[in-house]
Amino acid sequence: STMFLVGLSGGIASGKSTVVAVLRELGCAVIDADVIAREVVQPQSRAYRQIVHCFGTEILLENGEINREALGNIIFSQPEKRQLLNSITHPEIQKEMLKQILKYFVLGYRYVILDIPLLFETDRLAKFMKYTVLVYCDPPTQLSRLMKRSGLSQAEAEGRIASQLPLDEKRKLATHVIDNSGDWEDTRRQVLRLHARLEDSLDFLWARLAAGMVVAGLGYLLLRHFSS
Repeated sequence: STMFLVGLSGGIASGKSTVVAVLRELGCAVIDADVIAREVVQPQSRAYRQIVHCFGTEILLENGEINREALGNIIFSQPEKRQLLNSITHPEIQKEMLKQILKYFVLGYRYVILDIPLLFETDRLAKFMKYTVLVYCDPPTQLSRLMKRSGLSQAEAEGRIASQLPLDEKRKLATHVIDNSGDWEDTRRQVLRLHARLEDSLDFLWARLAAGMVVAGLGYLLLRHFSS
């Protein structure tokens, strides 16, 4: 097996989904934390029960599922509630991400991209990434896109953006930046260059050596177990 981890993040309306679409087109292994976040709060799950207990049944839809818009309105306006929600969902999300990482490790992927919206706000995750990638766009473009996409007023959109670490701050923390301020073709060219650099990286050789040692050790232990 040959693999290292690449953390991908951005900001609200920065265009991360556009970049992910190109990466998937190239055949990259992408683990989407947002998709997992929706899966771990399905009715009857552990996280679901904790959320309903802490936030009340008023955040539920008629079919019993969590109303993401209603819950989002609460956590965007109340930071302490956002921290509470994160303390419930993050452990479950991380467990599922680990399962998927192990799957791609077994399949022999050279690198796996972890699409994590709060990557740079969560040091615990960032430290496990060999590289970190930020999907960036300039502030006026970000504001305009968010207002157009979500139908928000300027004040509402500015509030949503202000609830996150500014993209200019995240830019200082990333090892690679995809500037999505321009058109789609320009963004695509940047993603292709990044993919080529990751594919040519020699870092996977260290992962191969480490994996070989782990597999050899497990094989030795199993051999001793079944021969005893």
